[in-house]
Amino acid sequence: QAGTNEDDFFDGAWCAEDDSRAHWIEVDTRRTTKFTGVITQGRDSQIHQNWVMYTNGYEEMVRDPNTGWLGGMGTTGTRSPAVATSRSPLQMFYGNVDKDTPVLTEFPEPMVARYIRIYPQTWNGSLCLRLEVLGCPLSTVSSYYAQQNEVTSTDNLDFRHHTYKDMRQLMKVVNEECPTITRIYNIGKSSRGLKIYAMEISDNPGEHETGEPEFRYTAGLHGNEALGRELLLLLMQFLCKEYHDGNPRVRSLVTETRIHLVPSLNPDGYELAREAGSELGNWALGHWTEEGYDLFENFPDLASALWAAEERKLVPHKFPNHHIPIPEHYLVEDATVAVETRAVMAWMDKNPFVLGANLQGGEKLVSYPFDTARPVSETPAAAPRPPDDYEDDNPELQETPDHAIFRWLAISYASAHLTMTETFRGGCHTQDMTNAMGIVQGAKWHPRAGTMNDFSYLHTNCLELSVYLGCDKFPHESELQQEWENNKESLLTFMEQVHRGIKGLVTDQQGEPIANATIVVGGINHNIKTASGGDYWRILNPGEYRVSARAEGYNPSVKTCSVFYDIGATQCNFVLSRSNWKRIREIMAMNGNRPI
Repeated sequence: QAGTNEDDFFDGAWCAEDDSRAHWIEVDTRRTTKFTGVITQGRDSQIHQNWVMYTNGYEEMVRDPNTGWLGGMGTTGTRSPAVATSRSPLQMFYGNVDKDTPVLTEFPEPMVARYIRIYPQTWNGSLCLRLEVLGCPLSTVSSYYAQQNEVTSTDNLDFRHHTYKDMRQLMKVVNEECPTITRIYNIGKSSRGLKIYAMEISDNPGEHETGEPEFRYTAGLHGNEALGRELLLLLMQFLCKEYHDGNPRVRSLVTETRIHLVPSLNPDGYELAREAGSELGNWALGHWTEEGYDLFENFPDLASALWAAEERKLVPHKFPNHHIPIPEHYLVEDATVAVETRAVMAWMDKNPFVLGANLQGGEKLVSYPFDTARPVSETPAAAPRPPDDYEDDNPELQETPDHAIFRWLAISYASAHLTMTETFRGGCHTQDMTNAMGIVQGAKWHPRAGTMNDFSYLHTNCLELSVYLGCDKFPHESELQQEWENNKESLLTFMEQVHRGIKGLVTDQQGEPIANATIVVGGINHNIKTASGGDYWRILNPGEYRVSARAEGYNPSVKTCSVFYDIGATQCNFVLSRSNWKRIREIMAMNGNRPI
């Protein structure tokens, strides 16, 4: 993976120390393997133009005549005298014509061996290349050390890439195996007419239960980022099987949470990327929708509207700090909005989501709002705050009022991941932006307006984050077990965070629920609203909070609510009494709004 130091031989490719033809690169598969071909690429670099044009290669089987053990290379490049070797003839094949385009070379006939060695012959710039070896194992791993490095999941799940038809069939199978806790539905259609399927997992699927929070995972915003899609398909299988087996943790999640899993928001893009596959796909193929939209950045830019209103001193009396309405120009029929985006926005408005994450690829970190960078001229005057030890002093960064909560949520995923906080090699393309924590504010890392995360935060109650699962957007099928093990605990831990903070009911004095009441937490300038049943959930970090409930036509109610470190939201109910202000305003209006 590429880094910022262009002279580092470990950045962007395998590179030889000098430009002599004596160098080679060898792959030891640690088992007998049937090799069928190789795929080569040049160096991943913004500055250097390095790639190999012609190479020689051979496969080699090495076997100890006495023990039958498959031997390895010595550190000097020589073989032990007791080891006999057999080599295939050298094969010349063409390499690359640029640094980015993968070039596939299929061997005329499959070759059975343990090692494959590549001898570069000519190259552009310096001797650098990226290499993928194609083949099938014919024997088990050949040593205890190798077995320790082979990850095989103990979960009996379907570890493969799924076409649209396969995905639909797998979801149907899960629904048939767990009909009492699952429901399949669709949130809309893609521009090519493919349904965007969702799986609901709950003890009462199909209905919102008063007092039960709603959670969502989405994936496939970009069709060529296939790992998130497969992880969600694995997650729905896992939850079904573990619920059946009586896993108390899973049973608690399913009975106390309404979970929604959408594995493919951009099915058109995935079908395009799938045709190229893991080996020959690239960073662009299938990334956008059929109509050319980047779904993640196709939402209304409500952050800029909020900051402009703050500049004019309109917040919160004339312009809200929460549930900001969608601009009218965005809703017209010919607006530059993807049909998939419209479907997602309608889905968000329909369900009272509390917490969610979208799974993406191309980097390994968790990103949280704001994603939009606030222009320096719009930054409100305030006393200068010294930067925290984990943040750079960047005047363009505008933190959300829930910044500390977002960091807690991001850390809950990154810290439970097996490798996300191992950032000593830097990021996928630049230096590590997370200060070895695996989390970063979106505007600090990749500023952009109109993201799904910012929209969710400013238009709904839902706190949404982005989980970037790794440098490889479309990992090979053989890597899915490893990726599942890397992410399984994180996926579960993050879902459990929906039960952190406070929750409750807002009713009138007759016990009738009050919908759309506003919940205000002192010290956090971002409010939420109650659902249709008068219930609410507010994710908060541990601490003591002054909380008030307000509704049109009612007197506000205030109380102190405490949040503890253990999972389990604190119950904080409110009973509101009727207010006379509505009648008073009517009388004042009749008198020209003059004091009476």
